[in-house]
Amino acid sequence: MSDVTNESRVALVTGASAGIGRAAALALLRAGFRVVLTARRREALDAAVKAAAVDADRALVVAADVTDPAAVAALFERTVGSFGRLDVLFNNAGIGAPAIELDELSLAQWQAVVATNLTGPFLCTQHAFRIMKAQSPRGGRIINNGSISAHAPRPHSAPYTATKHAITGLTRAIALDGRKHGIACSQIDIGNAATEMTERMAQGIVQANGEMMVEPRMDVAHVADAIVHIARLPLEANVLFMTLMATNMPFVGRG
Repeated sequence: MSDVTNESRVALVTGASAGIGRAAALALLRAGFRVVLTARRREALDAAVKAAAVDADRALVVAADVTDPAAVAALFERTVGSFGRLDVLFNNAGIGAPAIELDELSLAQWQAVVATNLTGPFLCTQHAFRIMKAQSPRGGRIINNGSISAHAPRPHSAPYTATKHAITGLTRAIALDGRKHGIACSQIDIGNAATEMTERMAQGIVQANGEMMVEPRMDVAHVADAIVHIARLPLEANVLFMTLMATNMPFVGRG
């Protein structure tokens, strides 16, 4: 990818309609990337692009559900059809299950989280892999959104925690299998970025000992900056794992 200029690099961000995905997509656009923004909500994606205030030909909006193999295939086909290549995939889309006792979770609730948080990134990675192997200059970078939960669970989070631990295994496998093809893989484990998903932490969230505690959060812009930093690295260098967290959140020593 050394022959690809920053202005011609192409990034695809899943879950780009809100939160970390939206912040990362806008930051990549500001950094000069051409960006494909995808999520299920077309209106929110259009609003994100409008907020970016960039040339229309540098942003592509594609509404897609990462759990749908046909939709994922169409997404990557449109990416190559519009921009000719793919240099960065940020596997960001994710959901959680209701915070209830483990034995009260339904199979459907479990399967929905696995489909979005694990199967979705796998499907997207497969398509990115094929594109990155075949394109010239060859190679690219895949960034997976892990979580602090890839290391330590919160109470009542079995589906989310299990999938985030699995993402760590997927990251290592991609990094290994991608070596001979010039494909790097990174995982960013994020703790308490200030987004819609973490608003409850500002009101108080249950801890391992059953107590409620308000947890510090950090500006999501720091996460977006980290994604841009990883995306800009030459392919001979890689951040395999990064933990980015609110300094005073209760993670170190948790459990």
